Amino acid sequence: MRTFAELEADLDAPPHEGDAARLLGLGEEALSLWLTAQSQQPTVERSEGFRLLALHRQGARGDPSFNACRETCRELVYHFNLLQAPCEVVDAARHIATMRALARHLALFIGGKLENAGFGEFCCSSRPLRVESTAH
Repeated sequence: MRTFAELEADLDAPPHEGDAARLLGLGEEALSLWLTAQSQQPTVERSEGFRLLALHRQGARGDPSFNACRETCRELVYHFNLLQAPCEVVDAARHIATMRALARHLALFIGGKLENAGFGEFCCSSRPLRVESTAH
């Protein structure tokens, strides 16, 4: 398994064909790193057809603050599905850019949780973090 730094570097890779699957995979990898850090074996199961959603469900068990990234995971899946649809109207570049931003947000969220177990109670605007930063 790669390090978090390697995963984040991959998010900055130039766009190429197959980016939708790669970005979805990066989301799965970020969640797997979280689960491994929690001494859990990442699931290979699927929820609603996606491993990403099953990994999120597994990560949220016993850690309600982890639900802060649920919608990010669901949006990543949504944009992936749009790109898989046989439709000429879909703006692929826009959806790939959105997926890249969502995958980065997920990686930053999980990276932050790995550094500080309390991070995420209110996602990026976590009150304890805001209070801490103004106290210094």
